[in-house]
Amino acid sequence: MPEYSEDAPLVPGREIIRDNFDALFAKDPRILTLGEDTGKLGDVNRTLEGLQEKYGEWRVRDTGIHEATIVGEGIGLALRGLRPITEIQYFDYLLYTLHVISDDVATTHYRTKGGQKVPLIIRTRGHRLEGIWHSGSPLSMVINSVRGVHVCVPRDMTRAAGMYNTLLAGEDPALIIEPLNGYRIREKQPSNFGEFRIPLGIPEVLTEGTDVTLVTYGSCVRIAQEAITQLRETGISVELIDVQTLLPFDTKGIILNSLKKTNRIVFFDEDVPGGATAYMLQKVIEEQGGFYYLDDKPVTVTAKDHRPAYGTDGDYFSNPNAEDVYEAVYDMMGVAYPEKFPPIY
Repeated sequence: MPEYSEDAPLVPGREIIRDNFDALFAKDPRILTLGEDTGKLGDVNRTLEGLQEKYGEWRVRDTGIHEATIVGEGIGLALRGLRPITEIQYFDYLLYTLHVISDDVATTHYRTKGGQKVPLIIRTRGHRLEGIWHSGSPLSMVINSVRGVHVCVPRDMTRAAGMYNTLLAGEDPALIIEPLNGYRIREKQPSNFGEFRIPLGIPEVLTEGTDVTLVTYGSCVRIAQEAITQLRETGISVELIDVQTLLPFDTKGIILNSLKKTNRIVFFDEDVPGGATAYMLQKVIEEQGGFYYLDDKPVTVTAKDHRPAYGTDGDYFSNPNAEDVYEAVYDMMGVAYPEKFPPIY
């Protein structure tokens, strides 16, 4: 886990990622990264700032604008014993690489009976954007296409850095989706860059509660935290859980244990209805046996059932916000205690 000095400063999230990559690159000469604007610019969010000058153009490299080729180069490098991190500039553009990830990255170790491996890390960023090509969150399409690849959805840059450290200590392929709005948000600076690890498949209980379990990940965590602060003022106690990774998903039954306590559950994300929230619901309610502990029907809070609206208002009209989460939880409590929690409208 991350360690902190007593006087650890608060720094922008992008510096957490940058300094962690710096420590990793210094420690292991096999690590390299490539992508659009990755090298000279230090990527579009400056999370690799200064690393090309420090480690050279071959280890921190710019590529052309062709996502499938970027991942293809990463596959070749990984097959030859290197540890590439290929960058897809935004999550939506991962669509152009799915055939390569699904057919090659996800299957090579299996179909060669362990004879070959592709320890490729695919790095991207997304959520809470604007514009029809930059604000989608097609998680369900990804997780149902790339079985065999870990899918990590960190809520902040410290968690993302820890996931890179974990993955580079192993040899499995992975996709890490960093929360775009986290690069400017300040986080406490760890003192053990390149060393601390975030385990995969282990959700984290961020806020303990007794009335409702709220399950989410990535950028939605901050939205959920805002909602539960408002709900607390009405007397509703919400247990907030960050799943951290979708593949693997909750290998210790942490969400089920929470549901046993609260008997109510809400799944929240930015994918379309029937997407990643439905995936999480099936995992918890069906596979983990959560159905037997429900006092009310499970609820999902998602984006709207359309492509994101174009323009600045698109985020508001297309993506769920804290008010949507508030209403879902409040209405659920209103079913059980109508006198205490009368209808809002």
